[in-house]
Amino acid sequence: MTTTPSFGYINDKNRYLARMKRVEGQARGIHRMVEQDAYCIDILTQISAITAALEGVALGLLNDHLKHCVTDAIHNGADDVDQKLIESFAAISRLVKS
Repeated sequence: MTTTPSFGYINDKNRYLARMKRVEGQARGIHRMVEQDAYCIDILTQISAITAALEGVALGLLNDHLKHCVTDAIHNGADDVDQKLIESFAAISRLVKS
């Protein structure tokens, strides 16, 4: 019997899905604005809003990963603690660069 891994965000999965649904709506709105030749600054304002929304999701997922995946690995003496920390650092590096 194969078990599905439990990731840190699992308790907030519905909240993340709702936030991503809003991001999808924002992206469609930006697409419509470009199609309808909206004012540049208005489009940029919406792009800024969608960027902030995605950053919020990313930071929440990172927080959940650190609190759940990394902490569990440390408490359970898992062999992959170093790997979890390397993954976390790489994710933080990608977020900082974006």
